[in-house]
Amino acid sequence: MQQSMRRYIHASHSTLRFRWLVSLVLASALGGLLAPVRAAAQEQPPEQAQEAEWPEADPEDVASVDAIISALYGVISGPAGQARDWDRFRSLHVPEARLIPTDASQETGEVRYQVWSVDDYEERAGSFLEQRGFYEREIGRVTEEFKNITHVFSAYESRWTPEDTEPFQRGINSIQLFHDGDRWWIVNIFWRGVPGDEAIPDQYLGLSG
Repeated sequence: MQQSMRRYIHASHSTLRFRWLVSLVLASALGGLLAPVRAAAQEQPPEQAQEAEWPEADPEDVASVDAIISALYGVISGPAGQARDWDRFRSLHVPEARLIPTDASQETGEVRYQVWSVDDYEERAGSFLEQRGFYEREIGRVTEEFKNITHVFSAYESRWTPEDTEPFQRGINSIQLFHDGDRWWIVNIFWRGVPGDEAIPDQYLGLSG
């Protein structure tokens, strides 16, 4: 198992890029590379990193859990040829946020993951989303809260166009949120997608708090 994980983590960068594309389409094999933690975010406190390089959010995007989840899905969705607003995407997240996809190899059943920064996500997904067209919408939510932290299990469907009758992918986004007294921030997103013909369990399809 350890040798298998090491082989996965040290796979080539080109395989990583290919895997991101096919992970949006169906559950094909992940390439693998544990994305390096962004040095700038680690070397200075969150407040300094945000002030130095992080875009300011639209207050309406971060005023509530509903608002920030809606902004997250909205900013990555759009038709082919439309540039995504990556500054808006960044502004939803703390600078040190991690985006972590996981799935299982169709060939071996091996379960794997990747760890990306916000900038990694733009680099690896951005051109594909803009060239191909991509729409993702929330279809259910389970929320847990304690003081200023919130965890959202957000079920989703992905389509190439809004007119597609069936999604090509469904899945769960496990989203950790933080409120700093003024606004909401996304801290981490950990997700698993499955083919569009695979059902999401009923307990995740309500919009419960």
